[in-house]
Amino acid sequence: MVDDFSHQNKIENYIKKEYSELVDRNEFAGWIDENHKLIQFIFHIGARTDTAEFDMKLLDKLNTDYSKMVWTKCCDYGIPLIYASSAATYGLGELGYSDNHEIIEKLKPLNPYGISKNEF
Repeated sequence: MVDDFSHQNKIENYIKKEYSELVDRNEFAGWIDENHKLIQFIFHIGARTDTAEFDMKLLDKLNTDYSKMVWTKCCDYGIPLIYASSAATYGLGELGYSDNHEIIEKLKPLNPYGISKNEF
């Protein structure tokens, strides 16, 4: 599992779960480089999910740039990636909820969180 484990309130999220290792999110890129032969796939559900967050630098760092790093590492090492996006990328839904290439450029996320997920 990868996260910022310095927050004590997160312990409840994983204390009763089975896992191989806890990896600090800031060390994950290097951890992938060292352990890529052992990784079967990456299930990326992490992000700064606060839809009331308006600090785009933080959202770019934690959502867009971090996801790009994970994707790049997966491509480099041939690791399958499952990525959890967000309905926030579709805005009000007036164009539907499809990733059809004809509407992608027309999507208007409603908040910075949606923008950061859409940018990835």
